[in-house]
Amino acid sequence: MWRFMQAVRPVLARLSRLSLYISGLGLVTMTAIVGWQVFARYVLNDTPSWSEPLSLHLMSWFIVLGAAVGVRESVHLGLDFIRHSASPAVQRLMDLVSLSLIVLFGLAMSFYSTLLAAGTWAATIPVLGWPGGVDFFPMIAGGLLIALFAAERLADVSLGAAPVADIVIQEAA
Repeated sequence: MWRFMQAVRPVLARLSRLSLYISGLGLVTMTAIVGWQVFARYVLNDTPSWSEPLSLHLMSWFIVLGAAVGVRESVHLGLDFIRHSASPAVQRLMDLVSLSLIVLFGLAMSFYSTLLAAGTWAATIPVLGWPGGVDFFPMIAGGLLIALFAAERLADVSLGAAPVADIVIQEAA
């Protein structure tokens, strides 16, 4: 298992970095679209109808991709004061339970988002002309990435390896 983790870690690191870059590009693009919307509304007196739904769609992408990267790098919100006051064995157990629940959450998010996408596919997003199910693509991809990155951390904790967050910090240095 250790060799598998060592082999797959660079792939997951690249996937995490790609997710972060796509998230950043989405944020910049959304900012430009909103800027154009404000300019068009107040200067040209002609608000583009496509700007708001496209901005919301981009926001969905960069939120879930950023959240997935946060899971991998262990920078998500948590109440660690209880964990830090526990013994190392209890800390490890808490980490195993927590990461297992995050994996299940990511898989459930992806599964139910797929059902929602299938159920709304026949509808059309009015201004964009896209199938309604496209709105759930970010949650499908984000759920899979959250589950994948949490499973990586779960394997590290199970094997007694250094947490991914420590490895990420070492790679950056």
